Amino acid sequence: MSVIEQRGLNRDLFWETEPQPPVSDGTEQTLTQQDFFALLTEQLANQDPTKPVDNDQMVAQMTSFTTADGITQLNEQFSSFAASMTSNQALQASSLIGQQVLVNGNLGYKDSPDSGLTGVILNENTSQDTSINILDDSGAVVRTIDVGTQPAGNIEFNWDGTDDSGNPLPAGNYAVQVEGSVFGEPTALPTAINRHVDSVSLTSSGQGVILNLDGDVSIRLDDVIQIGNS
Repeated sequence: MSVIEQRGLNRDLFWETEPQPPVSDGTEQTLTQQDFFALLTEQLANQDPTKPVDNDQMVAQMTSFTTADGITQLNEQFSSFAASMTSNQALQASSLIGQQVLVNGNLGYKDSPDSGLTGVILNENTSQDTSINILDDSGAVVRTIDVGTQPAGNIEFNWDGTDDSGNPLPAGNYAVQVEGSVFGEPTALPTAINRHVDSVSLTSSGQGVILNLDGDVSIRLDDVIQIGNS
């Protein structure tokens, strides 16, 4: 007695699966080199004896087919190479999980009341009366840090995660706005923020490797300026 019959199951209750017709993948619509030579043979066999095919014309046809076939093979090899490169990128990017990466922008994520934010002020010119403002999700300024005169160059900053009174602020998203006086004019200075890499994704939409950062933010691997805190 079979296992099905031992368990009290009736074979008549099972539908017989009918074989499904094969699904076309489009390859039968592509002319191969064998098809070309078959057509060329038919052309030679059925040519007008009074007007035979010119040798130059035959060579041109063979050259055109060989060129087209070579381009097709090159495209296939390049696609395979690109897929391999993307896979290697994903494997290398997996080592970034748990690391800090520096990315352009002014948004950061505070993952606990005891943590803060670090980043870089991208200062192209000397700035005076420079101040760093930390804003919460509602846009309110929760901390102002005066850093005075700063020379041109990348200026590192570190916010300890507290407000102006020294009280720890809750976890969440915070924005960094830097202002200074450049050539006597009030100027907003661009920043880059260090973010924690939580995971790595490999997309199929041509975007390549995606880094998933803390605070539910995703960026491309190409957008990373620096790995680790400087």
